[in-house]
Amino acid sequence: MEERDCMLLQTLFEHQNLTKTAELLYVSQPSLSYRIQQLEKQFGIKIMYRGRRGIEFTPQGEYLVRYAKDLLQQLQKTKEHLLSMDNKISGTLKIGTASSLGRYKLPGMLKKFHTEYPDVEFKVTSNRSSELINSVYKQDVHIGFIRGDYNWPEEKHLIMTENIWIVSNREISLNDLPKLPRISYKTDLSLENVFDNWWKETYSVPPTVTMEVDHMETCKEMVSSGFGYAILPNIVLGDNEHLHRIQLRTNYGEPILRKSWMIYRKESLQISLINAFVDFIQNMKLM
Repeated sequence: MEERDCMLLQTLFEHQNLTKTAELLYVSQPSLSYRIQQLEKQFGIKIMYRGRRGIEFTPQGEYLVRYAKDLLQQLQKTKEHLLSMDNKISGTLKIGTASSLGRYKLPGMLKKFHTEYPDVEFKVTSNRSSELINSVYKQDVHIGFIRGDYNWPEEKHLIMTENIWIVSNREISLNDLPKLPRISYKTDLSLENVFDNWWKETYSVPPTVTMEVDHMETCKEMVSSGFGYAILPNIVLGDNEHLHRIQLRTNYGEPILRKSWMIYRKESLQISLINAFVDFIQNMKLM
């Protein structure tokens, strides 16, 4: 099975749509269908069925997709190893990042690295930190940038520590917080646990949540417009936001901090590109 066949199967399985797959692979749909038929003849199986809801892979087809994915990973590792045998740092670095780091920190980091190593290309995907851990472990990405403290059995490096704030567009008191309207937002489980644990230790009644939004940035704008207060990490606020802030602290007065990490597998350091990037990040100071 050729590399293009592996790409075909992986893309088709991911999107479950022949038209979309043909567009992504820059081939015609008849050519795509013909190639699938050839693969079915080669292996003597039925890869998929077409139904009213789209396509559905057979058990044999799903197994072939897993095999194709393994072949692509091995081929990529071979290419990376061959490149690392040269002193020149080049190739494609696959990075998975938490969305907030991808928006506020990663562009500057990659720009500096690319200035030093202009022959490097990047493939960046955003996801929740809990999902990124799995992606790095399975080697779907080389490097993961995650938020919060998670169990990770391999290598990790602390890249940033930041404060967490209660923010409002007017002065408020901690004593009044349970009665005030709160704006909540979707975030990863580790940060939700930080908020919940702090609240339960501080108050005996639940918060008055009057608005729920999808993203931190939207939440900040709603706070600025006076819809209520929110609890936000410093990364989304910056240094020049005109919002009133109260630092989130424990009952003992200690600041509650949000940590961000770079995670990777030790064996990946054998690739000179990954080793160079890890070394570069370890020598940077973000916050």
